[in-house]
Amino acid sequence: MGLQQTMRALADPIRREILNLLKKGRMSAGDIVDHFDVTGASISRHLSVLKEADLIRDTREGKFIFYELNASVLEEILLWITELKGEDNHD
Repeated sequence: MGLQQTMRALADPIRREILNLLKKGRMSAGDIVDHFDVTGASISRHLSVLKEADLIRDTREGKFIFYELNASVLEEILLWITELKGEDNHD
């Protein structure tokens, strides 16, 4: 996972909203699609970008795919931003 790929994934408002939905817990692709006024193919592409950036994970259960946040990558980004802001308390 590269920071540039992560930032590109976070740049899109639909992808950020998908992450907001997933912070409540894992969801199927169909449930995610129901929250948007775009095609299922469009949401599928957004999910692929988020997965490529390692921001989400997927699990197949039968014919369904469930998505959930990958919190470790989000924590790495927050740590980087905190360090960038100079709020490091390790004096």
